[in-house]
Amino acid sequence: MKKSLLAAAVLASASLAAPSAWAQIGNSPQALDLVDNSAFFGDSFEAGNSGNTFADRFTFTVTGTVGQNLDAIVASVSRSTDVGLDITGVWLFDGNDTLLSQGSSLQTGATDVWTVAGGNLSAGDYYIRVNGNLVSDDGASFGGAMMLMPVPEPGTYGMMLGGLGILGFLARRRKAK
Repeated sequence: MKKSLLAAAVLASASLAAPSAWAQIGNSPQALDLVDNSAFFGDSFEAGNSGNTFADRFTFTVTGTVGQNLDAIVASVSRSTDVGLDITGVWLFDGNDTLLSQGSSLQTGATDVWTVAGGNLSAGDYYIRVNGNLVSDDGASFGGAMMLMPVPEPGTYGMMLGGLGILGFLARRRKAK
């Protein structure tokens, strides 16, 4: 019993002496305050975090009875690829941690740009997750913006097609004269 207790104490003290590299940092989760169905979000990191990673969650709630389409962009800018941070992924999840959409990288390097989109989100809780790592001991940050837009109802398409039909009829009638 004493030997196993001593071994556990030695193991615990050895783990405290491990280097802090590869620590996960970040300010997460952050609740977004939607103003007219849009919001800005992001995070900043102090100097001295080279090698650390982040996985930030930005939560929001969709309300109402009409489905919403989401479009979001996330970006980080630095002087070169070996300064600042590197965004490694952007995703959209629902409140039950179900992956709804994986983001796309539009640009990597000194400037990282990612987008993510989600269609027909019903009322409920959701979050955007941004992953990355800090590539230098300099301070770094990223920022993003998101917007929700109502999904057009089928009746809207019918009215649009009807309007186009009337315009076509009028154009044909005018051409015949």
